Amino acid sequence: MRPEVTALLSRYLETFIAAGVAAVGLRFAVSPGPVVQGFGLLLTLVGIGWAVTALRRARFHAKGEAPGIVEVIEGRISYMGPVMGGVVAVDDLIALDVLVVAGARRCWRLRQSDGQALLIPQSAEGAEALYDVFAGLPGASQTALVTALSYSGDTALAVWRRAAVRPPYTTASVSPD
Repeated sequence: MRPEVTALLSRYLETFIAAGVAAVGLRFAVSPGPVVQGFGLLLTLVGIGWAVTALRRARFHAKGEAPGIVEVIEGRISYMGPVMGGVVAVDDLIALDVLVVAGARRCWRLRQSDGQALLIPQSAEGAEALYDVFAGLPGASQTALVTALSYSGDTALAVWRRAAVRPPYTTASVSPD
């Protein structure tokens, strides 16, 4: 097989497996018996949901080879590149943007609550693992994440912002003068 075909098949392998699960579920759904049909319907729904998520995850894998390695371990995103790198705790994220660096390379900009930011090229090795992290952020839009993969504007594109946390309600006492 040609390397391009092998790469494409491996990229969409999870999607193919999920579609297969949905197909097996459909087969059971048209079988006689309400228990088997119910199981088949449930398996079909699980397979379809899995296929949609797997397809988005596969599309999230950017083409190209950017320098550096991305790892996601225990709620921490780390990027180690040839010039810069860093670590961000997912709980400390307050904003996620996409920007184009040097007119050609799209990067994720992860901003922390202390004001620091980490730039991660979308096509760095292991960057596809970021999809699950970003999709799990409170209020994150999966459509916005996939759309950000093709962004080519001159300014940063806001993909996600943490909702402002309101301070707890307190009562103040007024002392008479």
